[in-house]
Amino acid sequence: MPIATVNPANGETLKTYDALSAEEIEHRLATAEAAFHTHRTTSFAERAQLLHRAADLLEGDAQDIARVMTTEMGKPVKQARAEAAKCAKAMHWYADHAEKLLADEEGDTADAQDSGASRVLVRYRPLGPVLAVMPWNFPLWQVIRFAAPALMAGNVGLLKHASNVPQTALYLEDLFRRAGYPEGCFQTLLIGSGAVEDVLRDPRVKAATLTGSEPAGRAVASVAGDEVKKTVLELGGSDPYVVMPSADVERAAQVAVTARVQNNGQSCIAAKRFIVHTDVFDAFAERFTAGMKALTVGDPLDENTDVGPLSTEQGRGDLEELVDDAVESGATVLCGGERPDGSGWYYPPTVLTDITPEMRIHLEEAFGPVATLYRAADLDEAVAIANDTPFGLSSNVWTRDEAEIDRFVRDLEAGGVYVNGMTASHPAFPFGGVKRSGYGRELSGHGIREFCNITTVWHGA
Repeated sequence: MPIATVNPANGETLKTYDALSAEEIEHRLATAEAAFHTHRTTSFAERAQLLHRAADLLEGDAQDIARVMTTEMGKPVKQARAEAAKCAKAMHWYADHAEKLLADEEGDTADAQDSGASRVLVRYRPLGPVLAVMPWNFPLWQVIRFAAPALMAGNVGLLKHASNVPQTALYLEDLFRRAGYPEGCFQTLLIGSGAVEDVLRDPRVKAATLTGSEPAGRAVASVAGDEVKKTVLELGGSDPYVVMPSADVERAAQVAVTARVQNNGQSCIAAKRFIVHTDVFDAFAERFTAGMKALTVGDPLDENTDVGPLSTEQGRGDLEELVDDAVESGATVLCGGERPDGSGWYYPPTVLTDITPEMRIHLEEAFGPVATLYRAADLDEAVAIANDTPFGLSSNVWTRDEAEIDRFVRDLEAGGVYVNGMTASHPAFPFGGVKRSGYGRELSGHGIREFCNITTVWHGA
């Protein structure tokens, strides 16, 4: 894929960029290593001052960078502004909380004495330059939720962003530079995917984090494993959204629409499989389908647009294949399901039911505004359908029954269980998945410690 801004609303190529040469990559790696040796010695107060300043700048830039994101990958501009605000919030949060999250931990006195020590503590030390391989769907948020904790921990960042959001990638580098970070603390590498392996194998790069597809995660994890380097992976998701008879069905259906089509349906944590108890299936299906039909699809720069185009022509083609395969195998289309005429990579909000296990969409992630509806006879069947996926990122459960809540929390195979609400990320709470959705955690104290050297400090008696 060329490194270029291609407007998904009309297919027009707006800007193209040359990939960095081998010499330019080497310069950036050397600069990162030099920056780390200085940045690692700064105080939390110094780091917080820089990150607060970057957050303030981002807040001021929100309108402009939102339009850039929308032009590059198609999300409605009102959602792009919200993404910028969320990033600034997370930066302020880590600036305020990192010192406490990474404070030395004193060991139990009795345990220390039992080991022959007068004192034992755990200290969190930075690792070094961390490579971040990031996706296009949340082009600011995915980066910031890595960069903010990494920089506060004393690491430095190297960003290999998706090739279709180069302007956003370059903006991020410039943002940290304008905030006063020394040269090399955060750099964007305009490189293709084929150049990632050499960068990751470079001994100056100490770890990597990737958010993206399962194949991309496998590739990065394989190289990092060969080099014995730490990785955090956040991969695909096909999150269940379970509705039980005691739920507020009208509210569940209303939230379900947002949960499915946020970011034009191109979100790993979007609810994708709607598993509804048979007693309330018809009522939910009617309300949910009506809500999907009512959405406004159009120009993502229009403030009234709910769903914009998919980010790439290939992405729309992949989604169409899943829908067509399901329909050919007997799925029922409640709304949508056909590509509209005209320019741009649009696809309508679509609801499918009568899904069977042999359909590709039953196991593959639908990355776009397409929802699948399942009917469950009871709680046991709802759990079985929810877990019948190779992914395990998050989950949503609607019920007022405490026993049912306990059962879902116990048995759902996912990194999160959201009860009577939709999945959302917040800097204070850990985020990540199980199974083929990846490993490790982002955000919260768990996230900031992922790229730390957890050091035991033992003092003899």
